[in-house]
Amino acid sequence: MSETIFIGVAWPYANGPVHVGQLAGCYLPADIFARFHRLKGNAVLMVSGSDQHGTPITVKAETEGVSPAEIVARYHAMFLETWARLGISFDLFTTTGTDNHREVVHRIFLKLLAQDDLYLRTQDGIYDPIARRFLPDRYVEGTCPYCGYSRARGDQCENCGRQLEPTQLIDMRSTLSQGKPEIRPTEHFFLRLSKYNQPLLDWVRRQDHWRPNVRNFTIRYLEEGLIDRAITRDIEWGVPVPVEGFEQKRIYVWFEAVIGYLSASIEWAQRQGEPDLWQRWWSPQAKSYYFIGKDNIPFHTMIWPAMLLAYGGLVLPYDVPANEFMNLERRKISTSQNWAVWVLDVLERYDPDQLRYYVAAVLPETNDGDFSWRDFWRRNNDELVATYGNLVNRVLSFTARNFDARVPDPGQLGEADLGLLRRVDDAFAAVDAAISAVRLRDGLREAMALAQETNRYLDEQAPWNTIKTDREHAGRAIFTAIQAINGLKVLLAPYLPFSSARLHEMLGFADPLEAGGFRPGRVPAGQTLGTLAPLFKKLDESIVEEEQAKLGTADVG
Repeated sequence: MSETIFIGVAWPYANGPVHVGQLAGCYLPADIFARFHRLKGNAVLMVSGSDQHGTPITVKAETEGVSPAEIVARYHAMFLETWARLGISFDLFTTTGTDNHREVVHRIFLKLLAQDDLYLRTQDGIYDPIARRFLPDRYVEGTCPYCGYSRARGDQCENCGRQLEPTQLIDMRSTLSQGKPEIRPTEHFFLRLSKYNQPLLDWVRRQDHWRPNVRNFTIRYLEEGLIDRAITRDIEWGVPVPVEGFEQKRIYVWFEAVIGYLSASIEWAQRQGEPDLWQRWWSPQAKSYYFIGKDNIPFHTMIWPAMLLAYGGLVLPYDVPANEFMNLERRKISTSQNWAVWVLDVLERYDPDQLRYYVAAVLPETNDGDFSWRDFWRRNNDELVATYGNLVNRVLSFTARNFDARVPDPGQLGEADLGLLRRVDDAFAAVDAAISAVRLRDGLREAMALAQETNRYLDEQAPWNTIKTDREHAGRAIFTAIQAINGLKVLLAPYLPFSSARLHEMLGFADPLEAGGFRPGRVPAGQTLGTLAPLFKKLDESIVEEEQAKLGTADVG
């Protein structure tokens, strides 16, 4: 029976290009998961978009002397190019700047306000008397009270990592005027999170299938108790507050950005010409998965669920498979220091499946991971090329030379042949179980283990030797190996969509790979192979030093 699968993916701030840490954190895992479920015949809706509000965009705009809208347009286009070239298969990648998004945010805001889940409260704000404006946290700098770093921001110290409030900073100063800000009272709307603390805690305790780090973190947070949070800000860039007298304020980005999952679903349905179709993925019968980095856990396991409970009638997250962080050459990725590997830059020199394979192999699912150019080179050559690519090349090339590029008739299969075919079936069961549980590295390992097993089978059967003395034996071995390769094509399709599609054509199929579903299938005897070519490129060891030398220096636009 098919399932209805909603996949929400973290919305990137439109203030810079995508780097491999973000790719490993949520975008590649979400795509692997979506492609797998589509192959299984499940109804999948995967959405995200450019988060065009929030301080990072305005900071970037003021640094460059342009409007926030120009920054958003530049990086939104860059995101779309990245997804297309890397094969990240969103059903819709939109922005938080659409009329539809604003309308959905207003609808939720006004309902929560009407039922007293939002209320007004006065709090201290940071005001710059020279710039004559209240300052967002990131527009305030000073000395960290914990480590003494002199350029700590009002929301976090980049040196020691502590979360901060602007008023904690020593020698607080405005980044706009460099003057000393004042503390002034300002009125804001607050979300009554405390009201939903116990219902959320009861709900999270039942989520035994969540990753332990996500579930345990959330339970600890809820046991300490949620406090009500302001959902408006004294800024000019963002979704307006739909209440008279608050025209100079905007809805805080953390509140409106998560609503993007719902507004994007509604926008997608409208684009299909079926405005109510989105409801299928927000009903109790659907399973919703949110792919994020670990820094976004609170927003997706507590704040967004609290908003959904308050609004009513919408399904809560089924799973939030948050990944840990991906480091780079054993150092924390830092975009401000340009210590990052930018995805579009990598795709100028490497095939997308080379990058997808490596990142999938080192996904930081349970611990922080590390992107290493030497490991990238090694895994490409030893695993992708030597284990998988060479298997495909030698079997299909042998078929072309010795069987007129037609799949040979196997005759009666022997125990060794049947054993490999059973191993293929076992691999499908294992990969299915792994990806369904969002254990994507395990799924990849299971598939590559089948490639290794197929190589061992060929070494034992040695058809390149028996072709001279027992053509029937050689044909049987090649037929069996082709069936295993056909299975590998499907098992690896969620991870390596480009090479799997090419292999599908090489095996002589004219229909799309997806038409066969997530099952082993068979390549019939007598089927003519397509045009053959190596699946992957071997890399020279020199790329390691070349790529390492570029770190911290690349121009990313």
